[in-house]
Amino acid sequence: MALNSLQNLWVQLTSRLNSVGQWVPPLLIRVILFWEFYEAGTQKINGENWFAGIQDSFPFPFNHIPADVSWFMAAWGEYLFAILLLLGLFTRFAAVSLLVITAVATAAVHWPESYSSLGQLWEGYAITNKGAGNFKLPLLFAILLLPLIFSGGGKFSLDHVLTHFLGGDAKHPITSDFVSKGLGLVVLGLPLFFVMQSIGIALLVVGVVLIIADRFITPTG
Repeated sequence: MALNSLQNLWVQLTSRLNSVGQWVPPLLIRVILFWEFYEAGTQKINGENWFAGIQDSFPFPFNHIPADVSWFMAAWGEYLFAILLLLGLFTRFAAVSLLVITAVATAAVHWPESYSSLGQLWEGYAITNKGAGNFKLPLLFAILLLPLIFSGGGKFSLDHVLTHFLGGDAKHPITSDFVSKGLGLVVLGLPLFFVMQSIGIALLVVGVVLIIADRFITPTG
């Protein structure tokens, strides 16, 4: 009886925490990321273009885009997508876009120029260690963006309001199949493509294969 009582108490506790989890954590993540990207975008919009000096450091295909165009996309991308995050409007699209911006910035500015081991690479997990890279902050931003991509902006968002208004399912239905796993690999492979190209390509390829294979392997009905 005591064990059953503890289990029931645990279920009641976790079910309520799950309820709060759909409101508070996504909102806090959106607010902090809004401020960081909005501030960065505002500084670029009001500042001078310094991308020309690092044009060769940009990963493909951005190293072939004129510096003025890259500056415009980065500045207004950070600014506008940050506002969408704050509002919780088109959250997943905004988060994916900012994930790409973050990955490109990491490759161009924060990633170490060279490393021969994971130990040397990990030296760059720092804020100011420019000699070995300084990708700690953009990595944290990227990790914070992932819950918004996979789980959305939460219930305290315009996306949730629009879903209700348009008659959609606001209970966050879950479909677990090869498509879902493939999408997960694609999302993870996309930013890695810019900083660790071979690993990124491998994840993207496997992800696409899983998405296609789902049609032939996953049982229907």
